Amino acid sequence: MPLSNARVLVGLFAVALASATAAAAVVPDDPSKVVPLAVGTTIPTVAVRDADGSDRTLGPQTITRPTVLIFYRGGWCPYCNTHLGELRHAEGPLLELGYELLFLSADRPELLYSSLKEPGIRYTLLSDARMDAARAFGIAFRVDDATVAKYKAFGIDLEAASGEAHHELPVPAVFIVDRRGIVQFVYANPDYKVRLSSEVLVSEARRVAGLSPAK
Repeated sequence: MPLSNARVLVGLFAVALASATAAAAVVPDDPSKVVPLAVGTTIPTVAVRDADGSDRTLGPQTITRPTVLIFYRGGWCPYCNTHLGELRHAEGPLLELGYELLFLSADRPELLYSSLKEPGIRYTLLSDARMDAARAFGIAFRVDDATVAKYKAFGIDLEAASGEAHHELPVPAVFIVDRRGIVQFVYANPDYKVRLSSEVLVSEARRVAGLSPAK
């Protein structure tokens, strides 16, 4: 192949790659249009923050054991708080199975533990206020201006909660990831009122671990 033609092909490939990357970075304005990472996909490497505000890398290279990743909207969301409370029933069984539990919130770091009422939690809360993880996992969506205003009228300030002006939230989602960082189970529902039950989560975690469902 002549060198000039090879350069053209390389250039076209670069343009196509840039276009694909740009398309993947687009955040929809409707939660029903999100496209979560599929089963069999290796999770991306993203930056999140611990409760003290320090940066933490989350990705295949940081996964040392099977992990359950739970994305939720924030401590201001009553459905999220109810779900976190209900998932306490799954906490013990999941830990016994050897899973690490990571909860990723759209809240800024200093708000992560402010809404929790139960002491002695054994899972880790992480801030994804910048939405890097939610975007990379394909579950971020942009909240329209009317909804932002409605929330504010109810005392919910998305910018104050996240410390960001992007007006984005995650579709509540659960990913079960194996020790290689490969997604083995996904649950993401655009209807934030409908959540994965602790029973189904434990059952799927047992399946991923190669165990039969508990009787």
